[in-house]
Formats: sequence, structure tokens, C-alpha cells
Amino acid sequence: MNAPAAHTPMMQQYLRIKAEHPDMLLFYRMGDFYELFYEDAARAAQLLGITLTTRGASAGTPIKMAGVPYHAAEQYLARLVKLGLSVAICEQVGDPATSKGPVERRVARIVTPGTLTDAALLDDHRDSLLLSLCAERGTLGLAWLNLSSGSLRVTEIPAAQLAAELERIRPAELLLPEGFAHAALAAYPALRALPAWQFDSERATELLTRQFGTHDLLAFGCAQLPAAIAAAGALLQYAQATQRGLLPHISGLTVEHQSQFVLMDAATRRNLEISETLRGEASPTLLSLLDTCATSMGSRRLRHWLHHPLRDRNVLRQRQDAISRLLDESGARDKLHRLLQGCVDVERIAGRIALSSARPRDLSGLRDTLAWLPEICAQLAQWDNPLLAAAASACMPQHATHDLLTRAIRPEPASVIREGGVIADGYDAELDELRGLQSNSGEFLMALEARERERSGIANLKVEYNRVHGFYIEVSRAQADKVPDDYRRRQTLKNAERYITPELKAFEDKALSASERALAREKLLYEGVLQALLPSLPALQALAAALADLDVLCALAQRAQTLGYCVPQFTDEAVIEICGGRHPVVESRIDDFIPNDTLLSRTRQMLLITGPNMGGKSTYMRQTALIALLACCGSFVPAQRARIGPIDQIFTRIGSSDDLAGGRSTFMVEMTETAHILHNATDNSLVLLDEIGRGTSTFDGLALAWAVARQLAEKIRAYTLFATHYFELTRLPLEWRQIANVHVEAVEHKDRIVFLHSVKEGPASQSYGLQVAALAGVPGSVIQAARRHLVTLEQGATRNDLQPDLFAAPSVATARHPVLTLLAGLDPDSLSPKAALEALYQLKSLPAE
Repeated sequence: MNAPAAHTPMMQQYLRIKAEHPDMLLFYRMGDFYELFYEDAARAAQLLGITLTTRGASAGTPIKMAGVPYHAAEQYLARLVKLGLSVAICEQVGDPATSKGPVERRVARIVTPGTLTDAALLDDHRDSLLLSLCAERGTLGLAWLNLSSGSLRVTEIPAAQLAAELERIRPAELLLPEGFAHAALAAYPALRALPAWQFDSERATELLTRQFGTHDLLAFGCAQLPAAIAAAGALLQYAQATQRGLLPHISGLTVEHQSQFVLMDAATRRNLEISETLRGEASPTLLSLLDTCATSMGSRRLRHWLHHPLRDRNVLRQRQDAISRLLDESGARDKLHRLLQGCVDVERIAGRIALSSARPRDLSGLRDTLAWLPEICAQLAQWDNPLLAAAASACMPQHATHDLLTRAIRPEPASVIREGGVIADGYDAELDELRGLQSNSGEFLMALEARERERSGIANLKVEYNRVHGFYIEVSRAQADKVPDDYRRRQTLKNAERYITPELKAFEDKALSASERALAREKLLYEGVLQALLPSLPALQALAAALADLDVLCALAQRAQTLGYCVPQFTDEAVIEICGGRHPVVESRIDDFIPNDTLLSRTRQMLLITGPNMGGKSTYMRQTALIALLACCGSFVPAQRARIGPIDQIFTRIGSSDDLAGGRSTFMVEMTETAHILHNATDNSLVLLDEIGRGTSTFDGLALAWAVARQLAEKIRAYTLFATHYFELTRLPLEWRQIANVHVEAVEHKDRIVFLHSVKEGPASQSYGLQVAALAGVPGSVIQAARRHLVTLEQGATRNDLQPDLFAAPSVATARHPVLTLLAGLDPDSLSPKAALEALYQLKSLPAE
């Protein structure tokens, strides 16, 4: 692009502002449009489907242009933000009538995916989080901010756990030091690299203490987390820069420790379909089933609870007790639910008040919500529970704030302040007078005319107005000698004289500018109301949290009652005991769900689950995990009875898919997830494994499945549900008593298979693979050919097929068939050819799949 001096003055202004925001699209206000120029215009036209034009030239180069109407800009901003882009909004701040050259413009706000606060840009049911990370000696410091609520949280984790943390937090935008790279970041489009010097812990401490108004950070418990502090400092500076000002609602930070939560990695959250299906849809999921919340605050809080199951049994028992009390008093609970339905999103409105971006209807909605507080408190007073009592305390009436909003804001204000009609009548005398000039000028002029007639004695005196001369008093020439001394001639006509008086002149000055002055006065008063509300922010934030908690507890109570859930019992005993358990989502979508029991303990650590595909193995496994998850959220669970011991992590290895972008095959993905489980599971972890080893050859797959099962049962001693089609593994309970066989029942009827979906003790008798293939529509001729070949394979499993020459030496035997060593439980060096031959014979003599 040519040197700035070669451009027109307006384009020089644009290029100067654009240079300050090179990595963002610049919305440049020109009259009623936001215009984009050059490469920004081409990019926006492609992404938004708007027209790309070329108008005029600057520095000899045609100017590419694309624009959107300013009144419809929010919908375009929302689309850009969803794509992970950031936009700088440049407004006209000068007066076109008095400007010499281009109107003065400057960037008024910056919209990025992680710093959204506008209602039009946000998803009501999902938090929009900005996350920053900083690496220091193998440790990652994370800090994430919910700008809408002012919640700032930090933690430190090993670098290997970044993927799991990102899946837990689900940030909308990530900040990282320049040069930092990690495989887990590949899935996030909204990445912003900042200079490394911004991630300095000493500088961050200074920024944070200034923000919080404290001497140091000791009170927040993060003094020993330098990487997290550095990340928080960079995050705070970035948020302040995007909002073009202070962030008064960010008054502290919370340190999170992994020991607080039942941990789940990314694969587990995905496989359990907590808030998103495997196809990426919002329904049917556990969240969509349970979310009957009355407010969007409650929906977001429920999502948070489901993704952050707790280990603290005291908190969970308080939640259970609160749900029990709300469930027992369904009439009172329903009334509380109706009251909550009348509440607005206090959390996000408080954030917009802090950022001076709250709209008039935000304030009128907040006022109406505050009016409900006495009734909400009255409802809560009947329940004796710590959580409900804490909520009642936070919901105490805020009389001063309610009074201010009642006096200041009209009952039904305009949607935006620029339209006027927001400040209530009687709140400000000057505004009332200006409005009076607009609406009551006729009455004033009639009264003035009557007074002047009486004062002057001129019966035909008239007070009138025209656009050229403004207001005037008209007197016939015959009566001109009677006008008072304070009359000043304005215009002489053939038969009349027109005058102005000081009173009429003062009225004229006010009346002709009343509309403009009234709007300016309203804006000033509105800004004053927002400033007056700032001291109320802590109380409003506490109120928002209480209303969200109440909403979730009411929803969980309603769901427990409607769906027939029970309250789980917590025990210090190492056990997961479920009687009549059900998969909550699957149950809601079929007519007759078959409940099943689950018992895992130190003497029954692993269940080997066999049975046909489509028989219900995966459903059975997932329902166990979901019941444990719901229990650790404080919710009731879909079962007749449940007893849950300590759980620190939930792992799943279910399903199969390639990672084409990462260049990993299905089997490689499977082995990577399995390795993660084996490295991180403990004896208090719940592990779900489905068909380990199916992505490779039969012997290799069987060997891997056997070794993984042995490691989990013998070394890790985790609670494990292990589904397999390797019937050879059903012999494992003979060697390890803590392993048990169970199977899902199915029966054949006229060459067809009937799934009973009931889990019974013992191994399955066969896999029913051909019957399932028939159900899938495989042609009958193919099925018959498969049956004939199956008979041939079964009859051919004799000693003559074992190729004894492979076992000339122990090393050869174990190298070609490591499964022999695994099954025999023998040391490779001690495995004789005869023992190897016998082991393989036993292996091939077992029922074929």
C-alpha cells in the first residue's frame, strides 16, 4: 500500500486507526453505515455474504469497500465472532457541522470472542470465557475470565493435562505468549498471541493488586502460583484494552485445584454426551434432559455443575438435602419457579452496568426483578437448609437500588438511550421542563397571548410562529402605539408589526432546541444512573449467584420427581452399587427401558461385559458413569437405589474415529486414549473401556485387551467396566477373583435376534454377529455364505493348523504370538514350544466370535 501521505485525508485517518488494530476487522463509522476497506472489505464480503464494491481511489489505487447498516451491525458481529474473529468498532466522536476535514473518529470498543457482553452477541445458555495460559518449567498457569459476571479463576496444571482442562473450561478465546505451541490448541480458532513480556508474574501482581485494591495477593491463595498469576495479568490487561476502560466488577480471583473435582478428560466428556452429542448437537444430552430452568442464569449454572462434579461430600449432601426439601413441597417449589421466571439475567446485566453498556430495558428488567425479592425471600423462609438459607440472605430486598431504578427509569423505556424516552418523569426538573417545552408549547403560547392582551390592552394581539422568523407577537399597525416598552420589533409588514419579548425569546431558545437538549440531558442522567449503581455491584453479583443456584435446585427437584430419580447415598467404602439403574437420556427416548444393576467393589473391581452389538453394552456402561456423575453433582439419580464411594476420576474409551487432521488412525486414537487411562487412573477411578484392541489383528488386539485388563485389575485396581467381543477374555476371572463376567441377554427367534437388554451374571454364549448383520440389511446370500464359512473355520481349528514350526524356540513363539505368554501368564524365557502349542490350542478351541 502507498505511503499515508499519498492518500486522501479520510483514508489517512482510516489507515492510522487500522494500523493500531492490524489483526482485527475495522468497522469504520460513516453516517448510517459501518464501512470496511481494502482487505478487510474483501474478507468481510466473503464471510458475511455482503456486496464488495470499488468506489473512487486513494493514492491512485481503487478503494475496495463493503458495509453494513449501523442499526443492524450486531447480527454481523455475532457471525464474525462465531468464526473466531475480532472486530474494532470505530465511531464518529466529532461534530460533522464543525469539523474541518474528516470527522474525528476513534475506536469505542473491541469485540472479541472471549470478551462479549452484549446480549445480542451472547448465547443465553452458555458462558463466554476468555482464557490465558503461561508456561513455566513444565507447568501451565491458566487464568480464565467471564467478563459478563466478573468471575476470574486461575489454576496450574501439568502441560499434559491441557486438553482436558480446555474441554472442561471451553473458552471462547485463548491468549498465549508468542512462540508457545501445544497440540491441544489445534481445535481452537480464536487464538491470540501476545508479546512474552506481558506474561510477567511481578508485573501481573502489580496489575492485579491495583485492580482488587489490595496490598498483595495472599488473601486469594495464589501466591505460590507464579505461572497462573502471570496468565491472569496478561488476561486482565487484554480485557481492559478491549473494553476501553476499568472493569469494576472484577474484584478478586478464585483458585481452583484439581482435587476439588471429579476429573474427566476430553474423550470422557464427549463420550458421555453431557452437553453436546457426538455429532456436536445440543440435544439429546444430559443437559437438555435436565434443563427446565426458569432463567438463563440457571441454565448456565446447571451446565457448570454437570461439567464440574465435586469430591466434597458435604457440599453434595447440602445440595441433596435442598433438592429433597424442594421435592417434598412441590407446591411451594412451583411458586418459587414462577417467581424465578419473572427474573431477568441479573448476572449479565450487572456486568453491563460495570462496563457502562447496560441498555434501558436491562435496568427496567433489573428493577422488576428486585421487586420480586420480598416474595422470593418469603418462599425460602419455610425451608431449613444451608444452601437455601444462604440464597435467602443474598436475595434480601435491595431497597436503595430498587428505589433509584423506580424513580429514574420509565416503566416501559425505549430500547436504546439514543431514542430518548428512558428517564422517568419527575426524576429531573430540567428534563421535565425540556419535555414540557416539546409537548406543552401550545399551552404556553396561549397563556402568553392571554397575558399580553391583558397587559397591553390590545384585543387582537396574536402569538404565532413560522420557520423563518421563529416565535413572534403580531400587532396591527393601528394598535402599534400601545405595545409595551419591552417589545422589540422583529418584522414590519404592510398591515402589522411583529415583535419579540425577552420572555418569548427565552422560550424560543428553549423550545427550538428542546428536543436535542432533552436527549442530551437524558443521556447524561442515564450515565449518572449507571454510575450510581456501581456500589451495588457486589450485592447484584451475589443475588445473581443465588438466583442461579435456586433455579438449578428447583429444576433438579422437578426432574427427580417427574422422572422417578432417587437420592444416592455416599459412603467411604470403596463401592459403586446401583440397583435398577437407567440411562437418563436413552430412557427419555424409548417406551420401555430395562433397568440393570451394577456392583463394583474391591472384591469385584472389573466387570467383563460380553454380548451382541446393539445389545446394550455401551448404554449399560454409560449409564453407570452418568449415575456416578450426577451423584457427584449433588443431583438425584435414575435408579431405585444407589450407593457411591469415593471417586476421583471418570475415564471412557468408547467408540472409534480417525483423527485425520492429526494424522492418526482409529487404532492410534484408541491406543492413545487407553495409554492416557493407564497412566492416570487410580484405585478410586471409574474406567469404561469398550472393545479394546479391535482396530488391529486378532492376536495383537486380544493380547492388548488382555494386558490392559490385567493392568487395571491387578496394578491400578480401578472400578472398571470392560466390554469386549474377545470371548477368550472371559477366562480372566479364573485367574483374578476381582474380575467378574456379565453379559447382556439376547435370544434367537426364527433366525432373528431379539435383544433383551438385561444384564446377567456370567459370559455370553455367543456373539450373534451374523444375526446383527442380517438386521443391518446385509443380503441373505451373504449371510448364508458367512454361515457356511463359519462352520469351516470352527471345524478347522485343530492341532494341524497350528504351524508348530513357529515355536522352535521360546523367543520365536513369543515374538510371533505374544498373546500366548499373556494368556499363559508365563515368563517368555520359560515358555517351551510344547507349552506355547498347548496355549494356542486352548485359545483357538474357545467359542468363536
